Amino acid sequence: MGLFRITMNIIYKSIRIGQYGKTFTIYKFRTMVEGADKMGGVSTSADDPRLTKIGKFLRKYNIDELPQLLNILKRDMNLVGPRPEVPEVINLMTEEEKRLLLSVKPGLTDLATLENMSEGDYLQGSKNPHQKYLDEIWPKKKRLQKKYIQNKSFWLDAKIVIQTLWRIIR
Repeated sequence: MGLFRITMNIIYKSIRIGQYGKTFTIYKFRTMVEGADKMGGVSTSADDPRLTKIGKFLRKYNIDELPQLLNILKRDMNLVGPRPEVPEVINLMTEEEKRLLLSVKPGLTDLATLENMSEGDYLQGSKNPHQKYLDEIWPKKKRLQKKYIQNKSFWLDAKIVIQTLWRIIR
């Protein structure tokens, strides 16, 4: 039982909104102390005190996202598509934005991911990282997600995957 509990604690589960507004559980490697969601907001800066030492490393190299391959196998997500959002952020969208964003399956990477690979670094030092995210990152992210959906193709997906892998390796 002890080993099972330790194994389960390394996986963080969170509710996200997927295609057609369907909720699903997203998986990530845990990068924060347990109960971190009760200690602060949903956006995380690189200097957030809730981050563990290994968590900072996992986030820096986007390794924390690897368990989302299970979400892809479960068909909740695609490899490429707009990143899935928490319900609170979806609720801030206009009906038109929701209709467009939720018309496709969310993905592990997209144009907005490429633009914001160091989001935590950008939010570092902010007194309110979530508000800074909403004010400064989210508008750009929505614009890039819209661009992706309107130009979706096999070649665009291939380009995004290659660029994502290149940036992680670099």
